[in-house]
Amino acid sequence: MPKDKKTLLNFWEDQMRQSHTSSNYFFRKSPSHYHMMLLVMSAYKENKKLSVEQLKTKLFKTSRPKSALIINEACEKGFFLLEKTSTDQRIKNIKPSDSFIKEFNEYLTTLKNISY
Repeated sequence: MPKDKKTLLNFWEDQMRQSHTSSNYFFRKSPSHYHMMLLVMSAYKENKKLSVEQLKTKLFKTSRPKSALIINEACEKGFFLLEKTSTDQRIKNIKPSDSFIKEFNEYLTTLKNISY
């Protein structure tokens, strides 16, 4: 087996071993979970605020109650944080936690290294 394929296989097996604790597993449960992760990380990387309501609206083919459940679960697991805005306390912005940002960046770095 070529080295890069073996490395990719090892990476995948390692991801699966830690699947029940990793964000990687959580955000691959459904297309909605994955889309939510991409929306939150995109807003973070672009240094834009993203409110919970905006996130619920942007998630395609996902009901608002289902979106709320996914957001709550992601917050409970420590992947996302909610913060109230200073101008309107009813509006909560969603952002990735520091630990999730680190895990996400490590995942991207590993994938980049494997693909070369």
